[in-house]
Amino acid sequence: MLKLGTVVFGAEDVERAVTFWVAALGYEPVRFPEADNDFTILVPPSKVGTRVALQQSATPAQESPRVHIDLVVDDAAEQAAEISRLCDLGATQVAWDQYPADADFVVLADTEGNRFCVVNAGHESGAV
Repeated sequence: MLKLGTVVFGAEDVERAVTFWVAALGYEPVRFPEADNDFTILVPPSKVGTRVALQQSATPAQESPRVHIDLVVDDAAEQAAEISRLCDLGATQVAWDQYPADADFVVLADTEGNRFCVVNAGHESGAV
C-alpha cells in the first residue's frame, strides 16, 4: 500500500531550516553527512507519521506555491498561540490576498520563505 512518507522543503540555509522545524514540530533530525545537498530528515519522536526533510536549494520559495503543508490545531486560541510561537521561532506571517471571507487558516513562511498554514480544525465553517 502506498503511504505518504516525507514532505521535502528546499532551503538556502539548511541548518537554519532544520533548527526552525525541529523547534516547531518537536521532530528529531537524521542527518546524512555524505549528501552534497545537506539532506536532513526530521522524524516524529514516535517514529510514526509523515516526516519532513530539508535539502539545499538555490531555487527561491514560491510566493503562491502549488503545494504546501497545513499544521492543524483544535481551536482559535491554540491557533493564535501556535502562530505566536512559530513567529518567535523565526516564521513570518504572510500578507495573503487570497483569504476567503471566513478563513480557518493563517499563512506563514518558514525561515526559508516556504509557505505553510496553521489551520483551526474547530472553525465552524472550515472542517479539514
